[in-house]
Amino acid sequence: MSAGTFAPEAPRDCPLCPRLVEFREEWRAKEPDWFNAPVPSFGAEDCRLLVLGLAPGLRGANRTGRPFTGDWAGDLLYPTLQKYGFAKGEYDARPDDGLSLTDCMITNAVRCVPPQNKPTGPEAKTCRNYLGARLEALPRLQIIVALGKIAHDNALATLGYKLSAKKFAHAAEHELEGPNGPLLMIDSYHCSRYNTNTGRLTEAMFHDVFEKAKKRMESA
Repeated sequence: MSAGTFAPEAPRDCPLCPRLVEFREEWRAKEPDWFNAPVPSFGAEDCRLLVLGLAPGLRGANRTGRPFTGDWAGDLLYPTLQKYGFAKGEYDARPDDGLSLTDCMITNAVRCVPPQNKPTGPEAKTCRNYLGARLEALPRLQIIVALGKIAHDNALATLGYKLSAKKFAHAAEHELEGPNGPLLMIDSYHCSRYNTNTGRLTEAMFHDVFEKAKKRMESA
């Protein structure tokens, strides 16, 4: 895996995906006070844990400019990170709420908000250049928590694995080789309102994933 000349973060006016650019410009016109740009990763580059989501939510991260901030998914993710010592401060669904991450970073496989929250395959493939650069820039990274199958698949593809080699399943653990050494990827159903409202993902199930990550880090 090599990200080549790509930086870990996409530029504000990234031109690579025409459909996403058009959607971004549409919302810049509708809501000029929103962030409306590729959402940067949140956290420090000396982290050992990376939480990988799919893409920014329209009225969540696309509005606020911080991953999982301002929508239901963040209401489950951030308290969970606090519970297991990966975040401190008060989460108030605002980028200026003072919350900080500890030994953790959050990023998305696709950095721009897609229409209907569904990026296309080519868009995800294009954005892997940024994900690859992001992984290369995390020298102490040990664990990736992949939120959903698309995040799982994009992490595998970015690292050069065939998707058939590692099957997605909630709380499944996959030993991988990253750009800076061995990695453990732990899968989780995405913490979306749909998954939690239908009972596919419970709070206890979600906590179990981060319990696994915490124990692995403590034993390393």
